[in-house]
Amino acid sequence: MLTLNINGENLRLEVDADTPLLWAIREEAGLTGTKFGCDIGQCGACTVLINGNAVRSCTITASAVQGMAIETIESLASDGTLNAVQQAWLEYDVPQCGYCQSGQIMAATAMVRRAKIAGKTIPEVPLAQLDNICRCGTYNRIRPALNRAFDLAYEA
Repeated sequence: MLTLNINGENLRLEVDADTPLLWAIREEAGLTGTKFGCDIGQCGACTVLINGNAVRSCTITASAVQGMAIETIESLASDGTLNAVQQAWLEYDVPQCGYCQSGQIMAATAMVRRAKIAGKTIPEVPLAQLDNICRCGTYNRIRPALNRAFDLAYEA
């Protein structure tokens, strides 16, 4: 039995210490927005935020993140209001199949938050930092959506 802080709530989950965080989130916590992709940390479909940093949840054990703040895609909208990245993704029609998008959005959210804290603007942030894979190739929509997400985040 492990206690994990997921989306601001302490959840007691019955998982082995070496269970990947991805499966603790999906199977035990029932939060299926975090997707299974490659299972080797390459694609990013399973990206969550741990203490504000984008992390591939398939590569870290549930026991390794006890006491840390874990955020999943389910945590981003507040009272029906989308966060800046989610809003921008919709405005720019980024998803095609959508499978990778929760991971893309989580990685972009971490990027926007870090840049805002550091006082950086989007041109200073290389798109390569968002290293999630999109098999549909929506990268040409991601850059303008990131620009818009930065604008929305700085307006807030």
